[in-house]
Amino acid sequence: MAALRWGTAVGYFAGEGTVADAIAWWDEIDGSEKWQRGIFCALCASYALVSVVALVQLIRIQLRVPEYGWTTQKLFHLMNVVVNGLRAILFGLYHDVFLIKSKALEMALLDLPGLLFFSTYTLLVLFWAEIYYQARSLPIVKLRPAYLIINGVVYLIQICIWAYAQISTKPVATAVAKLFLSVVSFFAALGFLIYGGRLFFMLRRFPIESKGRRKKLNEVGSVTAICCTCFLIRCFVVALSAFDNNADLDVMDHPILNFIYYMFVEIFPSALVLFILRKLPPKRVSDQYHPIN
Repeated sequence: MAALRWGTAVGYFAGEGTVADAIAWWDEIDGSEKWQRGIFCALCASYALVSVVALVQLIRIQLRVPEYGWTTQKLFHLMNVVVNGLRAILFGLYHDVFLIKSKALEMALLDLPGLLFFSTYTLLVLFWAEIYYQARSLPIVKLRPAYLIINGVVYLIQICIWAYAQISTKPVATAVAKLFLSVVSFFAALGFLIYGGRLFFMLRRFPIESKGRRKKLNEVGSVTAICCTCFLIRCFVVALSAFDNNADLDVMDHPILNFIYYMFVEIFPSALVLFILRKLPPKRVSDQYHPIN
């Protein structure tokens, strides 16, 4: 039977099948407990691997600069450990998570990693904004409070939505939660586009012989493109799932959709960004690498 299913899928993508065959294959996979278990376990393992990589990098940074406290770089890697570790646990316990009777609790468990992902990667926006403002001799004292306030407002609104979902039986709470996450993702992408773009073009104006100019250009440009793309995909898919049940990610019988979505929106982007930012800070720390007050 498994060979027959794969034969149907391969035949379709090779141009030998029909759209109906592909849809039937997709539906059969979605309804198979064996495939659900395999796909969600694969997601669990992938998130666990990314979490371990972030933890190893955090330990390496701490060993390199033990005399400094929690810098932005260390906090970024720590939050990656938490986000990916939490996703790994949720997908490892997928059967229990998706069948929780309390809708508000289920929403909280499934939405919280997405919010933490937002907070983790907007740390890069904050870091780039600080570099850009310092290079322009502009005050940076309001940047970190602004980051904390924005994140606080986002979490407060989300908590209110969860509370409304708990006391109301109307499905509108779920749609509102998804639309809110879609809007948050859009503004995250916009933040990367604005500050990543500003820093990129500022670096391009530096003298060609500047030390590390090309490498930093590639780093900022690559991370900006990756993060902006993943947040825009999240924005579109989450908004679509608010109106179309066939695109709903928060259900157990959409394993293929979950696999594709989380691979391209969280796992691959996180792995790529961790790889690009793998360089350890110098032992003699520059002024831009400073502890969080």
